[in-house]
Amino acid sequence: MAVVCRSRPMRAAGSGVGYLLCASGDYVKVYSTATEECVHILQGHTNLVTGIQLNPQNHMQLYSCSLDGTVKLWDFTDGILIKTFVVGYKLFAFYTLAGSEDSVFIIIPKKNEESLDSFQLVSVKLPKTPDQAVEAKELSLILDDIGQSPKCTAFGREGEYVASVRGLHLLVYFFKKKKVNRFPLSATSRKGANNYFTCVACHPKEDCIASGHKDGKIRLWRNFNHKREYTFSTLHWHHDVVMDLAFSVEGTSLLSGGVESVLVQWRDGSDCKKEFLPRLGSAIEHISASPDGTLYCTSHTENKITLIHSNLRVSAVIQGLVKGTDIKTGLVIDPRTKALVLNGKPGHLQFYCLQTDKQLYNLDIVQQEYIHQIGLNQVDLVKAAFSARGSWLATVEQREEKETELELQMKLWNYDEQTQSFTLNTRINMPHEDHVTALCFRDTDELEDGTPTLVTAGKDGQFKVWVLVDDSDSEKQSMGWNCDFVGSYHNYPATNCCFSEDGSLLAVSFEETVTVWNSDTWDLICTFCHPPGKIQNLCFGRLSCSKYLLGTTDNGFLCCWNLLSCALEWSAQLNVMVLQPDPLSENIAAVSQLLEGSDLFVFKPNEPRPFCIQRNVCRERVQWAVFIPRDVPESVGSEKHQWLSRSQLYFLTETQDLLTFSTKSTEERLTPSSKQLAVEESLPMTPFYLLLGKHRHQQQSKENADLGTAVVQSHLAQVSPAIKELLHTPAHVLPSASFLCSIFINSIGLNKFHMSVGKYQLDLTKCCGSFPFSFFFFLIPLCIIVHKSDYN
Repeated sequence: MAVVCRSRPMRAAGSGVGYLLCASGDYVKVYSTATEECVHILQGHTNLVTGIQLNPQNHMQLYSCSLDGTVKLWDFTDGILIKTFVVGYKLFAFYTLAGSEDSVFIIIPKKNEESLDSFQLVSVKLPKTPDQAVEAKELSLILDDIGQSPKCTAFGREGEYVASVRGLHLLVYFFKKKKVNRFPLSATSRKGANNYFTCVACHPKEDCIASGHKDGKIRLWRNFNHKREYTFSTLHWHHDVVMDLAFSVEGTSLLSGGVESVLVQWRDGSDCKKEFLPRLGSAIEHISASPDGTLYCTSHTENKITLIHSNLRVSAVIQGLVKGTDIKTGLVIDPRTKALVLNGKPGHLQFYCLQTDKQLYNLDIVQQEYIHQIGLNQVDLVKAAFSARGSWLATVEQREEKETELELQMKLWNYDEQTQSFTLNTRINMPHEDHVTALCFRDTDELEDGTPTLVTAGKDGQFKVWVLVDDSDSEKQSMGWNCDFVGSYHNYPATNCCFSEDGSLLAVSFEETVTVWNSDTWDLICTFCHPPGKIQNLCFGRLSCSKYLLGTTDNGFLCCWNLLSCALEWSAQLNVMVLQPDPLSENIAAVSQLLEGSDLFVFKPNEPRPFCIQRNVCRERVQWAVFIPRDVPESVGSEKHQWLSRSQLYFLTETQDLLTFSTKSTEERLTPSSKQLAVEESLPMTPFYLLLGKHRHQQQSKENADLGTAVVQSHLAQVSPAIKELLHTPAHVLPSASFLCSIFINSIGLNKFHMSVGKYQLDLTKCCGSFPFSFFFFLIPLCIIVHKSDYN
């Protein structure tokens, strides 16, 4: 995650209004530092965004680069794409200099091959043309054989030099002298220090370079314009790798961060003058400072951004989807908030809103302090499930010191309407003698005011039925959970469990066998065992397909059993890794893992042939998937997307990327402002449009009405794009007036304009209070010029 913090004064008041710009996947997100809300999402790149920088000549504009080989220029305050420069190489980093008006700097792979693990810093000349998409092929080599990380290259005082680190070498290139100085270090010192470089930063006003190292040391290099007479001093507080460095705007402070989750501020480059901001939650990956020096910004490994005042006080926290080490709970839906629930911080459940791309809150399940120590076995949250209405939440946590030493604890949480949060109701130690493999609620109990029922399955060869009972006595009234029934099948480990849609049947898998039980009497009804293979996933069909039971095996088979005939209906060998039913339809999604990428199959149990096949939905292995019911069914035009009309499918990869399917094409998803400079008429109009466009439209409608003709399209929509762009585009992103003048004059009819001007002069007296006074000083000379030229 790359971040740029920008702050600017608000015109009407003395308080500060600013923006935080963040690269997120193939988007750039624009956040308000005052409200923490995402005000714009800049869409247009087709691959990962690797760098963002403010335009040095206009701080209302932003450059972004991507692995798609393009550099894009944005007006980020309005979310408008201004221009696209096609470079043609994969771009891994991006830099701008105030003195280089027509050139930027990028890092590209050597010979355009990433496998060589060798990269180049080159300058790119950006052509000045009116076209919105232009090729930028004029490249000049600056540094060769450098690292690809943006944190390993930095530009020095007023762009006089550039420093880059890789391995054990520091390279400094001087632009005026066009020479390179190399400063090598030994791998280890006598004291066993690890001298490998990790990041670099340059002082904004002095000839000073700060470098971070794997052993936690920071070196301040000076006099580096001489190969042999250079000096460096050492700062040391971090006990592990220094992950990023940044100087303050004036250069009076150096900021550093690492795995300790502590932001360190070094004053005047002194080891004695340092301040700390601790307990930031997770390792610091990136550090940025706003141009006015009032704010710092840190991004963290848990996908969080922290805004910090220059006095080291936290101003705001923007938390995205927490990316933990492993998602063991799977993807669960909170029925109350429709939030996505999964593992978050260690020992926590995170409730994540997919609509706003924000974390709603964290629920501390383990309720123990997490110790950041490698090799230490700590309590893990491994299972979570909600009841139908979200009144109950069941969680399982475990700690395994050795194979024979297992600690298990199941907790039942009740939702408190007054506090609007979950409170612990029942704690059960060792619910099973071995690992808990699955748990599920009977969904119909809450809907019919029945007894809430929970089923757990374990490797100890048992499944257990837990019910809510009244534990009240004469002194205290309380409700708690007790075990009501224990079932087994030949002492095989129980691996999966699920209830049918009406709650009358319970299916439990025991290695290669699927058993079906009556949920009223807990009698075994039937068993299925074909073809051989351990059951990995299990689910019932829904609605008109409720008579089917589906399962996948570890040898690649997807099986569908008919519960009425107690026979195998059909089977297919697809190597299905994820099986997920849609709660609002008969549709079932199956994700198959092949040698390269994952394939998606969507089908109904009563028809073995899939009605939707999506090849290579992602290159990685899909771990979990879930259907999210839509609040309002979406109108879908294409037949192949009908299965997404009522629910949306999300899936999580092994690298914890959360992906989803869209019913719209790429062009439809982009907003009009992202596709072109001219916005639609439904958006706020400029004074130009109010004077020229709207009045002309009304006049044309009146003339057509007098003639008795139907108005099919306004005259404004028929004029040239030059007028449309002038009337709709915000002034600060328009081309220069000298460029627009000839196009504008040539594209309008002078006689009509002369007539219209006369009418506008009459109308201006009615609306003079609606427009700035300076607007008339621009309009009157323009009218005079056109008036004279018309008579000539």
